[in-house]
Amino acid sequence: MTPSASLKSGKVSSAIWPSLFSGQGLRRRRAWLCAGAAALLLSACATPQKISGLGEGPAFERAGRFALNVSNANGQREALQGGFAWRDTGRLLVLDLANPLGSILARIDVSPSSATLTRSDGRIEQAPNPDALVEEVLGSPMPVRGLRGWLQGQVGDSAVSELKKDEEGHISGFTQDGWRVRLSRYDAEGPRLLQMNRSDTSRDISVRLVVDES
Repeated sequence: MTPSASLKSGKVSSAIWPSLFSGQGLRRRRAWLCAGAAALLLSACATPQKISGLGEGPAFERAGRFALNVSNANGQREALQGGFAWRDTGRLLVLDLANPLGSILARIDVSPSSATLTRSDGRIEQAPNPDALVEEVLGSPMPVRGLRGWLQGQVGDSAVSELKKDEEGHISGFTQDGWRVRLSRYDAEGPRLLQMNRSDTSRDISVRLVVDES
């Protein structure tokens, strides 16, 4: 189901929830996707359906919930919460991002040469890589390229420091590409809890992923 079809299905009205991909981004407004007070827990968000019907043979798949929090140097705090579905064939990656009730708000398609975002209203944006695209839309980084390895309990090709493993030999922590990463709650596919943090001169960024399905 395409993002626009999902929103038109009647599962949830787009007027109820502020769009995660309205183009305003975290820099322009505070966008809480979970209903209620700002302290609402990540567990209240629904997990979107798995991505299917895309061909390309076997793929690594995960689905769950995310929370993105930013603490700015001026004292302002901003946050987004929602659900995600992930399908990675090794060559092609598809990432769906959803509102708390599980309706798809946007899809990111990643090929070896480009990344494309399709918004719920059908508008399309492109960037050289998915990290640049997510930051352009959200106003804050999310390490999509790194997650291709991290979701499978791997560290990828770039330099790694502070590598740690748990008692079972799983990678449990490291620093890579400016992100401090903690992996835990492993199943046969990889970690089911990922905590990622980074800091720069103007803000502290925290991204938390909880995997519900594989």
